[in-house]
Amino acid sequence: MTDTAVSDLECSDVCKKFGSFEAVKDVSFEIPSGSFFSILGPSGCGKTTLMRMIAGFEEPTSGDIHIKGRSVLNVPPNKRNVKMVFQHLALFPMMNVFENIAYGLRCIGTDRDEIKRKVQDVLNRVALPDVGNREIHQLSGGQKQRIAIARCMVLDPDVLLLDEPLGALDLKLREAMKIELKLLQNQFDTTFVYITHDQSEALVMSDHVAVMNNGRFEQIGTPQELYHQPKTAFVAGFVGDANRWTGKVTAVNGGEAMVETEGGMVARCRSGGGSSITAGDAVTLFVRPEFIELGHGRGAPAENSLAGKVDSLLFNGANSRALVRLESGELVEVDITLTGGPDDVKEGEEVKLSWQAENAVCFKSGAGQ
Repeated sequence: MTDTAVSDLECSDVCKKFGSFEAVKDVSFEIPSGSFFSILGPSGCGKTTLMRMIAGFEEPTSGDIHIKGRSVLNVPPNKRNVKMVFQHLALFPMMNVFENIAYGLRCIGTDRDEIKRKVQDVLNRVALPDVGNREIHQLSGGQKQRIAIARCMVLDPDVLLLDEPLGALDLKLREAMKIELKLLQNQFDTTFVYITHDQSEALVMSDHVAVMNNGRFEQIGTPQELYHQPKTAFVAGFVGDANRWTGKVTAVNGGEAMVETEGGMVARCRSGGGSSITAGDAVTLFVRPEFIELGHGRGAPAENSLAGKVDSLLFNGANSRALVRLESGELVEVDITLTGGPDDVKEGEEVKLSWQAENAVCFKSGAGQ
């Protein structure tokens, strides 16, 4: 992922067992200096256990962890130049903002003038220059997030770990903080490692994302690579929204396959993940809602064409969606634009759906699901 000689963080074949249960299995990755790297996965996939090993709160059963090119195995948390922001922030309520940020500097014996200079500098960089004398309870949720990050960044960590830090915020503030966090990471030019189960957070903020499932990394790539070129069925289904069908391959031609679904649909698609799909294989087919064209019953291209009736409309401005019920009874989600005009699709309307083969992908059933 990088041509630099030393990465800020590198994990090599890291495993963690709790008795007979293996929470993290042979995880390897390398993060370039100054990157925003997210680990994305469902609850219980092992991502928090991995982060705790990086921070030093857990020791790997096997494997190695390097920070700035040096192994940190058997190095206690307080001796690693790694800081961590938790979901509930853990700001000290009995201290004001200045004292919260200064706390770590005082612990390492920094002199008073240097503390004052560093605290003011970091407050300027998180765009809160005048809040040093405020009490924690006087801050908004977004301000508390920035102060929690400032308290870590004042200590100049090599890596900042963020464990679902937006999980306790309301939706509107969470959306705003995605942008804030990306801007803060650029401001400090420090490596951020972000743990989340929310794909939107990972895709919006990250330079690279690792998708984790059952203790393993399924794929590491840019958000665009994960979204448009998933290597496993799990990644295709977990990253972004997708319609899915199960079926069998009836023919293969190069990197494309013809699939007949259990509902009787016949569709041409590309083979996913570089796996060798052959005729007769059971597969899962994925098509994203934005790649499906909806016609008002006036015909559609013959390739990958379906007929159905609009079951319901989900209005969300420019991101509205139609739920179309096929003749087989299956529901298909289609992204649409509802302008309020006479040409808008209506509930109960007969429609045609179609998509291009290049926008559909199939994986062998059971492969990475």
